[in-house]
Amino acid sequence: MSDRPVMLIPGRIHARVRSRLAEKFELLEAGDASASECDVEKLAQVRGAAVSGRFPASLIARLPKLEVIGSFGVGYDGVDVTAAAARGIVVTNTPDVLNDEVADTTIALLLNTVRLFHFAERHLRDGRWEREGAFPLSPLSLKGRRVGIHGLGRIGMEIAARLVPFKVEIAYHTRRPRTDVPFAHHDTLVGLAKAVDILISIVPSTPQTNGAINVEVLAALGPSGVLINVGRGSTVDQPALIAALQDGTIAGAGLDVFADEPHVPQALIDLPNVSLLPHVASASVPTRDAMADLVVDNLLSWFNEGRPLTPVPETPVSPD
Repeated sequence: MSDRPVMLIPGRIHARVRSRLAEKFELLEAGDASASECDVEKLAQVRGAAVSGRFPASLIARLPKLEVIGSFGVGYDGVDVTAAAARGIVVTNTPDVLNDEVADTTIALLLNTVRLFHFAERHLRDGRWEREGAFPLSPLSLKGRRVGIHGLGRIGMEIAARLVPFKVEIAYHTRRPRTDVPFAHHDTLVGLAKAVDILISIVPSTPQTNGAINVEVLAALGPSGVLINVGRGSTVDQPALIAALQDGTIAGAGLDVFADEPHVPQALIDLPNVSLLPHVASASVPTRDAMADLVVDNLLSWFNEGRPLTPVPETPVSPD
């Protein structure tokens, strides 16, 4: 029997996580978060876990010796942190290493949405430029816009920094105003939407944010308004957004996240005023490798030094 700690991997995860963990741990791999195929006695030996996706309370309950869960990603809403904290189990995530990539993608998605570059490229690739002439002028522009950021955390701050050179007016909505930024703070999301004509959402999935961008917010954004969502699909009332795009309540949307991924409603795909990406904001090789390394480094730090590098706020252990 190996004397190395047993590490559970429920479902798919970045190959770099698996290969690095295999050097120091005995791996127990399961097809999904049910771990239904795993032997009860083997589950009883699990001391750590690495996950990209769901880690429910039902799985935590089957792991009596579990000490730490390393979650791949900034968002960790798939992990039941309440159940973990109740057991004294540490949960970690991968902040900061993907801030720049997500912020870069956000700006690209914004430009793609207002200038319709994806449709223009298709116009060229399909030979229509030569056959039919120039691509039509884009009805929207970034020039003179007022941009509201829904969530001004680490990534939100990077987005704001990239927007400043575009000479747009910036405002934001968070639960509490920041004291370190010159941007206008709005107490409510509706208030922010009324004050701007581009709304960028970069918030995690929480009971407070789920469905926050609703009919009222979209109406407040207005007929020249543009919604960009690079946070969580659950933040947006998706049927309300589709209706708003169809009837001109808002002018356009750029989405990297959706309510039921990877399913994207055909109604969204068919719209001419949207730019759609398959949840790729952090999807570059260097960034995903850095995320994988942070997952592993958190687990190694826990087992070697008794503390994690980047615990989530709900974790029962904080770094020194």
